[in-house]
Amino acid sequence: VDAEVNTVAKGGQGGKIEGMVNLPVSDNAAFRAVGWYQRNAGYIDNVAGTRRFLPTVGGITVNNTALVEKDYNDVDIVGGRAALKVDLNDSWTATPTVLYQKQTNHGSFASDPRVGDLKVQHFSPEYRRDRFVQAAMTVEGEISNWDLTYAGAYLDRKTASSSDYTDYSEAYDSLYSSVGGIAGYFYFQNAAGANIDPRQTVIGSDHFRKMSQELRISSPQDKPFRVIAGLFYQRQSNLIHQDYQVANLAPLLSVNGVPGTLWLTQQKRVDKDYAAFGEASYDITETLTLTAGGRLFKYDNSLIGFFGFGRNPAFIQGAAGNPPPNAAGSSRTGVAGCLTTQGRTLRDAQQIVGASRTLLPAAVAGGPCTNLGDFVNGSVVPKRTKDEGFTHKVNLNWQASDDLLLYSTWSRGFRPGGINRRSTVAPYAADYLTNYELGVKSTLLDGMLRANATIYQQEWKSFQFAFLGANSFTEIHNGPNARIRGIEADLNLRPADGVSLTAAAAYTDAKTKRNLCAIDEPTFACTGAGNFIAAAKGTRLPITPKFKINATARYAWDMGDMKPYVQALVAHQGSASSDIRTAVTEVFSGNIINPAALTGRLKAYTTANFAVGSEWGGFSGELFVQNVFDTRAQLSRGSQCGSCYQRTYVYSDTPRTIGIRLGTKF
Repeated sequence: VDAEVNTVAKGGQGGKIEGMVNLPVSDNAAFRAVGWYQRNAGYIDNVAGTRRFLPTVGGITVNNTALVEKDYNDVDIVGGRAALKVDLNDSWTATPTVLYQKQTNHGSFASDPRVGDLKVQHFSPEYRRDRFVQAAMTVEGEISNWDLTYAGAYLDRKTASSSDYTDYSEAYDSLYSSVGGIAGYFYFQNAAGANIDPRQTVIGSDHFRKMSQELRISSPQDKPFRVIAGLFYQRQSNLIHQDYQVANLAPLLSVNGVPGTLWLTQQKRVDKDYAAFGEASYDITETLTLTAGGRLFKYDNSLIGFFGFGRNPAFIQGAAGNPPPNAAGSSRTGVAGCLTTQGRTLRDAQQIVGASRTLLPAAVAGGPCTNLGDFVNGSVVPKRTKDEGFTHKVNLNWQASDDLLLYSTWSRGFRPGGINRRSTVAPYAADYLTNYELGVKSTLLDGMLRANATIYQQEWKSFQFAFLGANSFTEIHNGPNARIRGIEADLNLRPADGVSLTAAAAYTDAKTKRNLCAIDEPTFACTGAGNFIAAAKGTRLPITPKFKINATARYAWDMGDMKPYVQALVAHQGSASSDIRTAVTEVFSGNIINPAALTGRLKAYTTANFAVGSEWGGFSGELFVQNVFDTRAQLSRGSQCGSCYQRTYVYSDTPRTIGIRLGTKF
């Protein structure tokens, strides 16, 4: 059993308790149970503020007084795991397991520098609940002198969330200032026709299911020639729900059948993966081993459902004196793009005399109709993208001596492609990473020093990247190729009894090899109407800093029955861009803006941790300080929407945390 209590600078108090027990059930079976509860203290304050929406005279002013709270981003986690291992006989073992966890987050984990350090001004309740259960079974055994392993698992995970989206309303209110702000342009009105508070709250949920199966067989590992081969299958599904709610929005200006909803996403995604893999190793000599392997893969991914705004039934495309088509005034997205019984979109059917305007029923329950899918034989089927291919690995190891290993690797990996949740955006293809690597692992100075180093180059083909497009809807595209070069090294030195010094460092040079275009274009010249260079050839990839380094010093000694120790750790990371794009067209203004500059760089930082503790008998204790200097280590930066750069949020490391841990074994 282990327990911890802690306190966070400028925040609250937290802690955790966890325990594990192993119990013999019989001569051939044992049971293990693990349980935990953890409370992460909040440290971000939701402070009082107001927002005023146009017009300047007679506009709407709102405040967040009812939601003001200190340290409101707390987290509660409770879970457990149980496993039973049974020796079926001398050759076969079965291990069923079940894992459960429930996590509840409140508030926001990003701060708004415009408001203050570790502060935000949000206007809607914010939370996220995440619950999952996973059952798994592993069976291991021998057929003759070959090893056979089966591993299967099933995951069921549900999430529910509420997020403030006031920044979107604020940004678009400014963009539409010439027509009376967001309320005037977007028809934010109640049933009586009066303008209403245009703030939005996003209510979301996901229901993930995942089933995987793997069967592998391996030859005796003590032979000079060894092989491993296997089959793999995986099916994942996700029922996606995102409801952008506006209080008191008129039913005729809402998504059809969902009063108060400005925008709805109701979709189901299914991803299937198949693979056959094999690997062979051959000891060319006693010190030289060649390993080669390959993986045949196939993926089949699909998406179906609804996304977008509603549509007033009285609105007729192109007719004079029309009422607003929906709250956003859009005639293109949402219900307007739903498929009719004749396979036309509703907006197209309204242009054709005699064409049916009867919509096909929603393919995903909860949506008004279906605008993401393909019309086939009188019904809608999911949009699909599928592909197959081959990845490989070749590795050569040379055990030059008992203390020196040299190796080289040539390998290739991939990520499957998929369907964009906006149907008008083309599917994105798989991207591939080819790795060339040389490395050394060594033990020197009679075992006092361990030193490892690697130098590598990676070729990243058609890398996938995501950004907020029109209506701040996430789009995933394939970019150009990129090249990544790097060096990594680590040292572990034990210069005296009880003294341990470790250090690790990495240098990464990651750049695009061709232009990234504002509009996808196969030559990457970025020519054509409305196209331009969004990121020039040679642009560094975002998020990844050039330099990272960390070092740890530990000293442990004996003091009677006690074994005390002290430990210190220092880590440094260089700065990095938060967005690869340096030029895009702002959707509504038409101006060219620089997302990388507007979002800002991730600043370089240095953090330190310190701990002192001891073991005695069956007990242990530790006093620790994490983030000793209370550094705001920036992990990422971003905004709520594609036009919300006036409020850029910073996701940072937890402030200085002081705590104590106690544990016992019995």
